[in-house]
Amino acid sequence: MDLIFIVFSAILFILSLYEDGYIVIQKNKFLFAFIALTSLFFLWGFLTVLVDFLIPRLKEIFTLTYFQAGLVQFAFFMAYFLLSIPAGFILSKIGYKKGIVLGLLTMALGCFLFYPAAEFRTFSIFLMAYFILAGGMTILQVAANPFVAVLGDKKGASSRLNLAQAFNSLGTAIAPAIGASFLLSDTIKSSSEISLLSELEKVSYYLVEAEAVQTPFVLLSASIVVLALLFAYIKLPRVIKSVTNSGYRQVLKNKVLVMGSFAILVYVGAEVAIGSYLVNYFIDMDMHLIIQGTPWMNTIATNILNTDLVSLDKRAIVGAFVTFYWSGAMIGRFVGAYLTNIIAPSKVLSFFAIGALLLIITSMNTVGLISMWSILAVGLFNSIMFPTIFTLSIKDVEDLKPQASGILCTMIVGGAIIPPLYGYFTDLAGFKTAMIVLLACYGYIYYFAKSTSKNLV
Repeated sequence: MDLIFIVFSAILFILSLYEDGYIVIQKNKFLFAFIALTSLFFLWGFLTVLVDFLIPRLKEIFTLTYFQAGLVQFAFFMAYFLLSIPAGFILSKIGYKKGIVLGLLTMALGCFLFYPAAEFRTFSIFLMAYFILAGGMTILQVAANPFVAVLGDKKGASSRLNLAQAFNSLGTAIAPAIGASFLLSDTIKSSSEISLLSELEKVSYYLVEAEAVQTPFVLLSASIVVLALLFAYIKLPRVIKSVTNSGYRQVLKNKVLVMGSFAILVYVGAEVAIGSYLVNYFIDMDMHLIIQGTPWMNTIATNILNTDLVSLDKRAIVGAFVTFYWSGAMIGRFVGAYLTNIIAPSKVLSFFAIGALLLIITSMNTVGLISMWSILAVGLFNSIMFPTIFTLSIKDVEDLKPQASGILCTMIVGGAIIPPLYGYFTDLAGFKTAMIVLLACYGYIYYFAKSTSKNLV
């Protein structure tokens, strides 16, 4: 409940900084609706990144390869591929408000299922829980993104969605510190170490492992139920026409939408792939030793985790710095909300794609702190990509925006495709060589940006 209050207060504060009106929210009519919807962006950003912090833990407990660990994200993001268009149909039957409540309750169920998954240590139940959690997020995404885009003047659509997505990034920025503290703080034993334990020691160890996962996700489940109850009483303006289950063939004739859909796929895939494997990438470079041996880095990690590093697992030490990856995205979106109002969004997107490419190339060809900070800085350039690609893609689809939103949200399946692919090449050739996959993703985003700016599509 306290977290919900803090998020709502933060949204109000940030909005107060934009009194010049370039965000173009019609305050008297849409302000509260915008705040309420933006809180959802925060929620699914927070949960998406928290998922990443289970991967290093699951990899050791279940003795997974990097490819198998990537299947965690596969289960999570396949829900977007399978359920986005059906979500549009559901919304047409029950309306956006009830759809949001349904999405939240579905997310709460997914979080709660982590309890039996951890209790029985069954990987398949974990995957099912991820899928259900993502199913709830899918309903919210299909409803919230176009809703925010039309809450005001059409010219400010990109700025509004960048601002809403900035709070998504606020959730992703907070999640690493919580994930490192609650999910990676204790020492995780490998399967070979577990085999050396006595039966009594194994039982005790498994109980501790279960509790480390169960407690945070049960608390999240309860918090989401509270949020669902709040939304049941919130009045949302009727600014979007009823969704129909027709028009998908017509909207797919729009070349910008088709290209933008693929841009969403590779963007989400690249962002998730980086976030999912940062902990393992840093450990592969022995960054935990460099952090402990570098006074200013040691101080940063100690302040983030609020404890002495000596007592922490190496995953928690490097995991603390993942905060900077997602914080960069948050800062970039607040800045992007301004930039996309004064500069053509397609040009801003092309500049940010170039920035991401240069940083990945730097990380590939360096070691130590330079390699670490350059890959973390990619988060800053990821910032405006999703909302800008989204608004560029739906700009000319008029009354078919709900159908277009369903298609674009379907392509969030990139988070299920790119991470396992990146993990596969990591197993074959190592992290740095596998970054060629990331270069291909951002290269296409640059192509999409230049194509829309030159009106080639």
